[in-house]
Amino acid sequence: MQTIESHISRIQTKLQDLLKKHAILTKQSEQQKELITKLQAEQEAKEKKIRLLEEQQYILKSAAGNLNNTDKKAFEQTISKYIREIDKCIALLSE
Repeated sequence: MQTIESHISRIQTKLQDLLKKHAILTKQSEQQKELITKLQAEQEAKEKKIRLLEEQQYILKSAAGNLNNTDKKAFEQTISKYIREIDKCIALLSE
């Protein structure tokens, strides 16, 4: 009878340890998810800033007349994209 009780006692102890470990791992997992979300938001903000700085660079080069052919094509594509977006907005507003 003593062996059964000792087995049950050991199983309960192990179960409690596992539950504690599970709680710790769950907490760590949540912290990691929050960190990932934060880092993704920071990355998106930095990518947006990079795009803005690149556009400003094209504008400055264009104003100074220092665009090479590849920069000029990229700048024209950016301007065309903005014009298409503006045209879509105008079309939506006129409906």
